[in-house]
Amino acid sequence: MIRPQSLARLVLVATFLLCSLGMGCAPSPDFDKSLREITKPYLFSIAKWELNAFGEEVRKAFGDRQKVTDDGISQVTEYFAAVERIKILEAEIAAIKAGSRQGDLASLEAELIRLQQQNAAAVNNVERLLERQIRRALSQQGIFNPLDKYIGSKVGFPPMNFHLGRPPHLLVISPRDRIESLREVTLLPDMDLKAMESVEDKVDKLGVSSLVVRLGGLATYPSFVTDKGDLRFTLDAATEEWLHQYLAFKPLGFRYLLDLTGICRNYEIATMNETLAGMVSKEIGAIIYEGHYARNETDSSKPEKAESAFDFNQEMREIRRAVDNYLARGEIEQAEEFMEQKRQFLSTKGYHIKKLNQAYFAFYGAYADRPTSISPIGVELRKLRDQSASLKEFLETGAAMTSRQDLAESVR
Repeated sequence: MIRPQSLARLVLVATFLLCSLGMGCAPSPDFDKSLREITKPYLFSIAKWELNAFGEEVRKAFGDRQKVTDDGISQVTEYFAAVERIKILEAEIAAIKAGSRQGDLASLEAELIRLQQQNAAAVNNVERLLERQIRRALSQQGIFNPLDKYIGSKVGFPPMNFHLGRPPHLLVISPRDRIESLREVTLLPDMDLKAMESVEDKVDKLGVSSLVVRLGGLATYPSFVTDKGDLRFTLDAATEEWLHQYLAFKPLGFRYLLDLTGICRNYEIATMNETLAGMVSKEIGAIIYEGHYARNETDSSKPEKAESAFDFNQEMREIRRAVDNYLARGEIEQAEEFMEQKRQFLSTKGYHIKKLNQAYFAFYGAYADRPTSISPIGVELRKLRDQSASLKEFLETGAAMTSRQDLAESVR
């Protein structure tokens, strides 16, 4: 996801100039004080991480002189094949240690260490090659920078730069009586399930709905992208985080920063921004994947999914509609009981969701092209894409919007 908190600091002064626009959300001092006390032991410092990451980037730029060339396709595919194998090994090792299965623990652990070391040695080159491919694909679509009037139309900005690693967790807080992101707090990446549930329990006692999620990406600089994803996910996520940086310099993204900082809350703007970035990134990711990697896959590279009559997407949309109806009637407890029943039902279908509540839908529902959202914003943005002559036109039209009304009027 996709949250450009770090860029908020770059435009903080300007945000205060726009506070007079209204739509403000004055926080409760008592609530925020309690929230700070709960989250203090687990807070993730984006500023500290960026400082360390910047130093690492400088070291790699001037210290590691390994040549990165476009013939490194095999290195990329080997890296992500190892990522998948590492996940399997970790699961098998955990099962053996828990006593739920038997196996040669020493052999599995040795293979795990070997693959981890192999990927650690390759990750810098993999990052650089993917950065180059993403930048080239964006340029081919005419997407260079958000400030072309000032720094030149063909200059790439912000520089494409991302880091594969373990992104932080995000604490998402929603009111109980409606689905809306009230607060978001970045937490340490190494929290275990017990710590996550402890934070959630304490925050819920403040009278809200909360959920701690592991992010797939974060629009810091360099961007943070999980090293647990497959190649296609990584291409999409790295592009999406760059687009969040890009959009921060445009009217839509700037208003999203106002929402993130709590100055001018607007959930519809957040949904528009997240969905626009997600749609564009998927198109760019598809271009790169089809152009460089799809032809290298074998039929056995990915397991075939068994056909199933159960439609998860449709089920999630129906759950969301029902929850909204409960909340509209003021039936909060009934809505929460319903979500827990559905969470257990989904588990029987093979979809294991840790916690299904208002905060879950507030976070995942911000992407209007996903089944967790019933917002018409997704439909409207798809219409806008269909009527746009190019991907760049679609991006620029959406980026110039300042309200949901702008979007609705653009597709009439």
